[in-house]
Amino acid sequence: MARTSFDSLLAAGAHFGHLKRKWNPAMAPYIFMERNGIHIIDLHKTVAKTEIAADALKQIAKSGKRILFVATKKQAKDVVAEKAAAIGMPYVIERWPGGMLTNFPTIRKAVKKMANIDKLMADGTYDKLSKRENLQIRRKRAKLEKNLGSIADLTRLPSALFVVDVMKEHIAVSEANRLGIPVFAIVDTNSNPDNIDFVIPANDDASKSVEVILDAVCGAIAEGLEERKAEKVDTEAAGEKKAEAPAEEAPAEAAE
Repeated sequence: MARTSFDSLLAAGAHFGHLKRKWNPAMAPYIFMERNGIHIIDLHKTVAKTEIAADALKQIAKSGKRILFVATKKQAKDVVAEKAAAIGMPYVIERWPGGMLTNFPTIRKAVKKMANIDKLMADGTYDKLSKRENLQIRRKRAKLEKNLGSIADLTRLPSALFVVDVMKEHIAVSEANRLGIPVFAIVDTNSNPDNIDFVIPANDDASKSVEVILDAVCGAIAEGLEERKAEKVDTEAAGEKKAEAPAEEAPAEAAE
């Protein structure tokens, strides 16, 4: 598993928290010291918490369940999209659609609408429309793609959320809490960790800090997916072997 090292976190600036006056006292256990009015995060705890989160995420992926990544802040959105897409997991990097989890059937309807537009475009139905109507439909499709394209294959509620910046994504966290979906998150010194199931204390404003942590958790998820694939192959092979094995002969009846 790709492990997060103290040195890589330090080089990425993961230890830089917020100004002391902006801190959330609930983050006290993760703060190492204060320097020039800025809180410094204890990276030993970041390493340990990242490994705990990575192990848990690996097991979720290994069991065939989906993890939804959420990061709409500009410093994190591109790296989250890249890392989540690489392991085939859904992600939200534009505006969080309110009710995405708590009103999931409505979101699925919007995704189906997008698929229906694609179908009608492909079979030439829209060719009969005016240029103006065609343009309106294409704009609508583009808007749906921007907001929902990355979750198009999320057919059921995710089994976990991975969030960057719990203050910015408080609606997503709140919806997950309400439904009992575990939340994994990079939590900075200005945030409340109380509603987060797996807290990774780190700088959530530096893209390099986010990338180093994502490398570790996404590496673990990729391992979980590989192990699941290998187990499936082994199970299928064992099933074929069993099917091919000759039936055992019935034991000869004992002589009277």
